[in-house]
Amino acid sequence: MAYEQITTAFINGLVMSLVLIVAIGAQNAYVLRQGLRREHVSAVVLFCAASDAVLIAAGVAGMAQALKGKPAFASALAGLGALFLGAYGLRALWRSRQPGALQAAAHGTSFSRTAVLAQAAGFTLLNPHVYLDTVLLVGSTGAQYGGSLKAWFVAGSALASALWFSALGFGARWLAPVFARPRAWQMLDALIGGTMLVLAALLARRALLGT
Repeated sequence: MAYEQITTAFINGLVMSLVLIVAIGAQNAYVLRQGLRREHVSAVVLFCAASDAVLIAAGVAGMAQALKGKPAFASALAGLGALFLGAYGLRALWRSRQPGALQAAAHGTSFSRTAVLAQAAGFTLLNPHVYLDTVLLVGSTGAQYGGSLKAWFVAGSALASALWFSALGFGARWLAPVFARPRAWQMLDALIGGTMLVLAALLARRALLGT
């Protein structure tokens, strides 16, 4: 298998997951909060990263099975993914014009590890966007790859989650002041929007070529 193919699959998985996961939301705010409190940070980071990895792998495997022997369906799904990515990218660019800020309280009642992980599970698994973004969108994109390239795509996606949650949890004291500034999110949303549009174009090309 060509090194270039492996690298492309890995980087595409990493970039797609990173731009999807980096957004103002309850899960990110919770991880940041735990980092500020220095309370069960390792457990929370590990849970969130592992959950993403499992959901991505399940999405890729499930989509791969659904697309097996159905090139027309695969192209249609890639086209829908391109439309979704395009809309997501435009939404991110629109958000960059009206930026928000990620806030996380550093004080409060202490909780046991079980309680903290239960809350993390709620923020992760009860969020409908995780199934739309992680399972459906990332899964359908990863399923386009053949053979072991799927595994490299999943590895890249899982690494993106691990890096992001680790940065939020363990780098909370340095990241909190940055993400509390609307200007930082404005720049980040602009970058995410541009990246999403590029990925949408690549996925649209795959849909048109039927590969």
